[in-house]
Amino acid sequence: MKRKKAIIFGISGQDGAYLSNFLLKKNYKVFGTTRNKSKKNLFRLEKLKILNKVKLIKCPFVSIKFVDNLLEKNKNIHEIYYLAGESSVTKSFTSPENSIKSNTVGLLNILLSTKKIKKKIKVFNASSAQIFGNNKDDFYSEFSNIAPSTPYAVSKASGYWFTKIFRENYNLYACSGILFNHESPLRSDEFVTKKIINVSKQIKKNNKVKLRMGNIDVYRDWGWAPEYVKAMWLMLQQKQPIDLIIGSGKKYSIRDFVNEVFKKMKIDKKNLITGTSKLIRKIDIQSYRANTTLCKRTIKWETKITFKKIIHKMVNDELY
Repeated sequence: MKRKKAIIFGISGQDGAYLSNFLLKKNYKVFGTTRNKSKKNLFRLEKLKILNKVKLIKCPFVSIKFVDNLLEKNKNIHEIYYLAGESSVTKSFTSPENSIKSNTVGLLNILLSTKKIKKKIKVFNASSAQIFGNNKDDFYSEFSNIAPSTPYAVSKASGYWFTKIFRENYNLYACSGILFNHESPLRSDEFVTKKIINVSKQIKKNNKVKLRMGNIDVYRDWGWAPEYVKAMWLMLQQKQPIDLIIGSGKKYSIRDFVNEVFKKMKIDKKNLITGTSKLIRKIDIQSYRANTTLCKRTIKWETKITFKKIIHKMVNDELY
């Protein structure tokens, strides 16, 4: 039996690394694009011990010409996963054009390129729960109103709609996984969960250090990234493409996250300072959690790693 081939755009990120590892265990031949091939940028693949098992392709920007050439050189690609792009809400305000270029235009170019190929290639787009914005009901399903409130969310909502339009108008197997927060030791340091753990490590060494936070009474649906990449793969194994919510269905506040980290690391709560004005987002979603009913029914997937266990795994990875 021939090995399936998959291309992961954004292979060096958290999800790209875990998905590569998952697909390799499924005996896939894995190709992946990355903006640069520096050791620092590829540390996640190195940590999972799969750097020499994937074929890396340098790609500063996903242009139509680049995708056309890539698919021409690598025949019989079965699956494409678009996990590339800008993932920071904060950075999207300072550079909104970069969010649109990487999150929307890059994906659109993949859809345009795959549309020209006779052999059907399955395309997965990593969307985000941020597309829903601040709706009154914080329990989001595939049928919830899409109302993005940040440049990042706009770029992700645009990618979601392009995927849907190309699927319905050109009969492409293309679908979006609407991802809620999913964490791991491979999370970038710019994310709040890693900031909390990294500063907590400093506090353990020097009790005078303080964890300075903005508004920590916002609620998020937290999951374990290695589980979420399986859901991505499952979405491309169905007879028909469908957009799905990928989340845990439970919500906890950032305060809950801090408290659990402090408890695990035996840190006094006096080391926490909240309400730091420069760290408070002017626009932020107060609360959201995933309605996973359709996901469970369609691809038979649900999370198993609990919120508390996610935190313990991340802390243990940093300490031991």
